[in-house]
Amino acid sequence: MSVKDRFFLDRDKAVLVVIDVQDKLCQAMDEKVLQNLTRNIGILLESATELGLPVLVTEQYVKGLGATLPMLKDKAAAASYYEKMAFSSCGSTEFVEKLKKSGRTQVIMTGMETHVCVLQTVIELRDAGFEVHVVKDAVMSRSKRNWQTAMEAMTLTGAVPTCTESVLFQLLKVAGTEEFKKLSKLVR
Repeated sequence: MSVKDRFFLDRDKAVLVVIDVQDKLCQAMDEKVLQNLTRNIGILLESATELGLPVLVTEQYVKGLGATLPMLKDKAAAASYYEKMAFSSCGSTEFVEKLKKSGRTQVIMTGMETHVCVLQTVIELRDAGFEVHVVKDAVMSRSKRNWQTAMEAMTLTGAVPTCTESVLFQLLKVAGTEEFKKLSKLVR
């Protein structure tokens, strides 16, 4: 695999995954960091919709942690939702089946908590042969130390650390298109 194939996202190969951005879990998070996270995931959801990327959303133990935040649910109307009890999203057979059936090989990873559910999902996806791009400004943990440790571990698995704007512009590839005009406004 070339360096370009590993590091560049391709809209025909990519899928967006949003892990466990749920009501009660969000209450335990730093408010400012959470605000940035939801803004960035919102940008990625709008971009995925515009560019035709599949979106998979997981929810950990909905009875205890609540549903996905309404502002994100509104932007992910066409997404597939999966409730899970396992920390890794790969613990949901339906999630894994949908991902495999999509034929997509690149996973754009967002959500929480970075050092638990996101990390375990990334490890399993990398083990299954997926190229994973972890959006550093769209994943979070309650503590920065846990977030940093998880980012280091995921990078060691071969996951590509990235950011919201890099994802957006890699998927767009060029300026001047109608998609560019519409989506570039999201990051201004």
